[in-house]
Amino acid sequence: MNPALSIALLLTGLQVAGGQKVTSLTACLEDQSLRLDCRHENSTSLPIQFQFSLTRDSKKHVLLGTLGVPEHTYRSRTNLTNRNTLKVLYLSGFSSRDEGLYTCELHLPGQLNVSQKNISVLRDKLVKCRGVSLLAQDTSWLLLLLLSLPLLQAMDFISL
Repeated sequence: MNPALSIALLLTGLQVAGGQKVTSLTACLEDQSLRLDCRHENSTSLPIQFQFSLTRDSKKHVLLGTLGVPEHTYRSRTNLTNRNTLKVLYLSGFSSRDEGLYTCELHLPGQLNVSQKNISVLRDKLVKCRGVSLLAQDTSWLLLLLLSLPLLQAMDFISL
């Protein structure tokens, strides 16, 4: 086998293996909607398949995603915001009927492993969602600011 081809296959395998790990799943109540934040690694350029589901009374209900077919009762109630390392599911009209174990699953096509996180959601235990945290969304602006502080000090724009 060509050594260059072997290295390319190895690098592709490494990229695929580490590219879809779910790092956290959180839930909060925003107005009358349940908001699920599924944070994940994204170190691959391959498309990541995903699925949000609810397990209630030992039955799995697919809410939204590209892995399974969403149940009809949830299609009109779900909305998705998809970013590079964050998938946010909104379930409108959240009530006690929607309580249960929520799951975020990620999967790369052609791979056997699935990365997932679960969270148990009870309506009376949910916290209200706070404002969008810029730190949680994208920390690159903060890093840029911290790196530019010495330059801003040297130019007398700020004094510490």
